[in-house]
Amino acid sequence: MIPPRLPLGVLPTPLVPAPRLRAALGCGPLWIKRDDLAGFGVAGNKTRPLEHLLGDALARGADVLVTGGGPDSNFVAAAALAARVAGIDCELVVWGADAPEPTPNLALAAAAGATVVPLGDVGVGDRERVDVVVAERAAALRAAGRHPVAVTRGGTTPVGAAGFAVAAGELLAQIEAPATVVLPLGSGGSTAGLLAGLSAAGADTRVLAVSVSRPPAEITEKVLALAAACAELLDTPAPRADRLEVVDHRGPGFGVAAPGDRAAAATVLRTEGLLLDDTYGAKAFAVALDRLRAGALPGPAVLWHTGGVASALAHLADDHPALTGAP
Repeated sequence: MIPPRLPLGVLPTPLVPAPRLRAALGCGPLWIKRDDLAGFGVAGNKTRPLEHLLGDALARGADVLVTGGGPDSNFVAAAALAARVAGIDCELVVWGADAPEPTPNLALAAAAGATVVPLGDVGVGDRERVDVVVAERAAALRAAGRHPVAVTRGGTTPVGAAGFAVAAGELLAQIEAPATVVLPLGSGGSTAGLLAGLSAAGADTRVLAVSVSRPPAEITEKVLALAAACAELLDTPAPRADRLEVVDHRGPGFGVAAPGDRAAAATVLRTEGLLLDDTYGAKAFAVALDRLRAGALPGPAVLWHTGGVASALAHLADDHPALTGAP
């Protein structure tokens, strides 16, 4: 059964051919799924899980959403805005020093009226503390008489994954079953939901997930478990693990693009006019473009543009200061 939904996005998002990028790569049929055009703030693909997470929260009588992530998290900003639209409060546990660094995404969260709970500096292996503190904050709010709903980073729950299970059907209605779908893999909700949805439809489609934050063995186990939980929630067949390939592309670190990632983002920008963020889009497209050039990505291929426009613009501003005229 599909969880309750609070409509937020403009769906379905377009699936468009990429003829100029295809010509530049010398590859076969190539499509881009434009979740950057999901139409809710600059939430991109985060719109999909939030529609069901907020729908479920409202159905349970929640009056405050508690979640968290990093200061440049697309999900943090999107969650704050979704909570505001739903008419409930939002608390965000955000890592950073004494106060999280100012970013466009945190500015959007503040504009939506969210309360930020600073976590302090954390290492790569300590980000799980965010979810611990989210649960603690929810418990404290509950003890104070509020009705909180706690959501793990990225909305990575069976309910959140259901948004991408629905997206699988959306994609299959737009194109004959593609041979390969490529998308970035962070906390795992999008990949898990997509795998569950494709399996439910009986589609013979491969998913190439580009891990940007965790070792492949660790995140693959998490994705398959979440996909199975999502399928159980939806009462659909178990996902096919053999249709998933996870490739390690963490590179210099989470949120840090390598020169090859930047080069891939520049190619996509200059051929198709699309912005890719350093954390997710640039890394996923870098892997996809390398495979397409080598003829090693079965086609037709669908590259899932998950969004991250606010972060992408911030990175461009850092790398390319405004041009000035001659004195």
